[in-house]
Amino acid sequence: MKRKLNYLLLAVLFLIATSTGASGEPAKTVPVKGMVTMVDLGATRCIPCKMMAPILQKLEKRYAGKAAIVFLDVWVDPKPAQRFGIRAIPTQVFFNKKGEEVYRHEGFMSEEAIVAALQKLGVN
Repeated sequence: MKRKLNYLLLAVLFLIATSTGASGEPAKTVPVKGMVTMVDLGATRCIPCKMMAPILQKLEKRYAGKAAIVFLDVWVDPKPAQRFGIRAIPTQVFFNKKGEEVYRHEGFMSEEAIVAALQKLGVN
């Protein structure tokens, strides 16, 4: 019984720890206030999502302080999928500085396409 309780506690802690985006932003604080935000809603076990992971990490570093790049795993926490009306993963949602959704894309999105979308929102 004690072992089952320990496993349950570990599972809950894991879910809490993994409910933040790539930039460490909790799902509820997306979009980031006053900053252009790209949210990638996917799953760490989804093949196109895995292909995008290194791109997102690279862009997160490149745009640090200029734009928020956030990954949310909707298989770990389905609430963001419901909140943003996701029908397929991965889905990328772009928000302007005012927090208004301005663009949405479903499926794999290349680095070049993400950069172009961020540039349209004024991020250099």
